[in-house]
Amino acid sequence: MALHHGAICRTDHLKLIEGSLPVVTFTVHEPPAPPADRIDRADALAFVKDGFSWLTAFSPLLGFAQHSLWLAAVAYFVALAAVVAVLNALGVDSAWIALLVTALNIYLGFELSTVKRWTLDQGGWRTLGTVTGRSIAECERRFMESWLPAQPAITTQRDGQASSLPFAANR
Repeated sequence: MALHHGAICRTDHLKLIEGSLPVVTFTVHEPPAPPADRIDRADALAFVKDGFSWLTAFSPLLGFAQHSLWLAAVAYFVALAAVVAVLNALGVDSAWIALLVTALNIYLGFELSTVKRWTLDQGGWRTLGTVTGRSIAECERRFMESWLPAQPAITTQRDGQASSLPFAANR
């Protein structure tokens, strides 16, 4: 640490930030009827990345399809066809229509993760929290480190001995 104008500056921390990877944020969702075992519950969790989707900005239909958002893809197609038809009927110049469609596509690029979260919420999924890290692997690890210990472990009873591992009873 260095002292600069009476304030403590963490130069070692700043060096790490300058040469590091960008930080990503994920929301974590649990299915409506999660498995009883905590390992199976952890495996069923969905991590939804927050951020801009270039594919959706260039082609919303492909972006929605990539994330299996079929209803959103159909809604986009129908809404876009209706808006273009109305604007054409009103005599709006095609350049303005193209600009409007481009703006809508860019907006959807920003909102794809919101649509995904909304779809999960409508399906009964529960939001467990958010996690930030440098990669999906780091985010999963960080979330599991805090979430997994609080989850109950299933134990099996065999020959009067308790075991949390199903294969341990076969010894």
